[in-house]
Amino acid sequence: MNAIENVSGLPLFSQIDTQDIVPAIKKAIENCKAVIADVVENGQVTYAQVVERIEDTDDVLSKMWSPIGHMNSVVSTDKLREAHDACLPMLSEFGTWVGQNQALFSLYQQLRDSQEFTTLDEAQQKVVTNAIRDFTLSGVGLQNDKKKRYADIQSRLSDLSSTFGNNVMDATMAWTKQITDEADLAGLPDSAKAAAAQTARKKDVDGWLFTLNIPSYLPVMLYADNGALREEMYRAYSSRASDQGPNAGDFDNTANINEILSLKQEAASLLDFTCYAERSLATKMAKSTEQVTQFLRDLAKRSKPQAQDELQEIVDLASQQYAQKDLQPWDYAYFGEKLKQQKYAISDEELRPYFPEKQVLNGLFEVVSRLYGLRIEQQENVDVWHEDVSFYTIYDADNQHRGSFYFDLYAREKKRGGAWMDDCRSRRRLPNGELQLPVAYMVCNFSSPVDGKPALFTHDEVVTLFHEFGHGLHHMLTKIEAGGVSGINGVAWDAVELPSQFLENWCWQPEALSFISGHYETGEALPSELLEKMLAAKNYQSAMQMVRQLELSMFDFTLHQQSNAEKSVQQILDEVRQEVAVVIPPEFNKFQNSFGHIFAGGYAAGYYSYKWAEVLSSDAFGRFEEEGIFNQETGRAFLNNILEMGGSKEPMELFVAFRGREPEVDALLRHSGIAA
Repeated sequence: MNAIENVSGLPLFSQIDTQDIVPAIKKAIENCKAVIADVVENGQVTYAQVVERIEDTDDVLSKMWSPIGHMNSVVSTDKLREAHDACLPMLSEFGTWVGQNQALFSLYQQLRDSQEFTTLDEAQQKVVTNAIRDFTLSGVGLQNDKKKRYADIQSRLSDLSSTFGNNVMDATMAWTKQITDEADLAGLPDSAKAAAAQTARKKDVDGWLFTLNIPSYLPVMLYADNGALREEMYRAYSSRASDQGPNAGDFDNTANINEILSLKQEAASLLDFTCYAERSLATKMAKSTEQVTQFLRDLAKRSKPQAQDELQEIVDLASQQYAQKDLQPWDYAYFGEKLKQQKYAISDEELRPYFPEKQVLNGLFEVVSRLYGLRIEQQENVDVWHEDVSFYTIYDADNQHRGSFYFDLYAREKKRGGAWMDDCRSRRRLPNGELQLPVAYMVCNFSSPVDGKPALFTHDEVVTLFHEFGHGLHHMLTKIEAGGVSGINGVAWDAVELPSQFLENWCWQPEALSFISGHYETGEALPSELLEKMLAAKNYQSAMQMVRQLELSMFDFTLHQQSNAEKSVQQILDEVRQEVAVVIPPEFNKFQNSFGHIFAGGYAAGYYSYKWAEVLSSDAFGRFEEEGIFNQETGRAFLNNILEMGGSKEPMELFVAFRGREPEVDALLRHSGIAA
């Protein structure tokens, strides 16, 4: 299985044979266990003999598993999914076996208490102390019967997480809407119709074909005059993977959600936490559940009055100008877009021709060049998983190669929705002394090129691209060589969104937009008239967006604060909505059944991290507002104190080193256009 075992270089995706995956991963895990057994038997308590030897063998396993897990998300097939899912119990068992290895735990404790520990650099010390914390959180101190139960729980949670994600993907792909009468598409922009026509041609059907992928779904909700079509798509989208909607009962995640919550609570109880939310905070910046709850409620209190005013504007417009008195959930985005165009005379579709893919990518690279002195070059003849994927290398101001990344930007079938950055390879010093440089996957779900035109992005998609690239820079620009805390590794989850949200700010700066944008036919930069309208509309409905994010955060956190299931998932969501939301969805809306962040990702009791880190990112950008958005000295300070440091220090310490003080929430409210 050369494709997976070729761990010294980049993965050879095209050569991965699904039949070889399970035996290869099984062998790699056996090798890891053999090395750990040898480390324990050897008994030498040194950083090199304990930490580095284990990191070396773990790195081999990680680089073998990484392309498999990644491909299962972006080019899934039945055989790949089967092989991927067959590996999950083995990987879960191995992770728990390591975490509960008492002899290995003892070696780490001895290392922490040794004279050598005082000679280690700060990053190496952090690796050791993090590991000791993680041993405890893996149940190393439990009695044997409880250790076994904890291991069983972790294995089952791994299976359930994968099943949840698979169900959402399958439910998304299971529904399509064919339109054969163009009159039914009134109001839709040409770009959306062209994409739907292209989808129909690919499926060999007549007319226009719409799917529940966001590039297909969103334009209908925003622009389609056909209320019945909006309703049909809203019902299908909001009921995915549930017992409601057109595919009711197919791919239903309800039982998976209940079992996931029950098992997480049981695991937390085994570790003597009152609830899973407490267990979650053991590795985060926030110090207590009370602190998180107060933070969210304070933001909600400040934001909800303005959100109610914003909603009332939509209701008034629909009533007074369109004689629509009783707005339904599928009407809000449509009339909200009408109001936006009336107030600011601008829409995403009007902006789209000015954000062709090549111009946006070049503009993104120019932004980070001016900030950090980076040079980014595309590399040809690199093995990739799909023809749409491209590969780039980053060089710093001293012309040093710092890392590389893959871009996979377009939506397609058998690809998980959303946008994300993931670790292909981490920076670390290899046993032969060679420095392994980091490699990142960056994945989005944008509209692909249609009818010979280049891919044209909405400004929202440009913001998403910058967000994921911020994550990528955090991973690739690290100078830390201790693998456990290099790049995004070891970074507190509620601080990991700082670099991503931070980079979004340049999407709104006129100086940056002058080279991020350029008309796909003429090359003309975004005209000043459009720019002014776009900037004026920046905070349109920002309070409504704020309370929506707070609704998700409070739902997630409250859900995981339950020490027993005295309230149903739906009951908790309903109560949170009554407190925070300004739009209450109908009963058939089962958003929670596709909330992959918390049920199939790492955000359980951590979705608040987006808002928590947005306080950090807004305040960090405040320094650039004071000193110049392309001030190279300020950019170098952010590079040195945040991006290069990885998880080697506590995030508050890094933030204070950059900003000179602890973060303040006022910048977030100001940037969001919400009155303090």
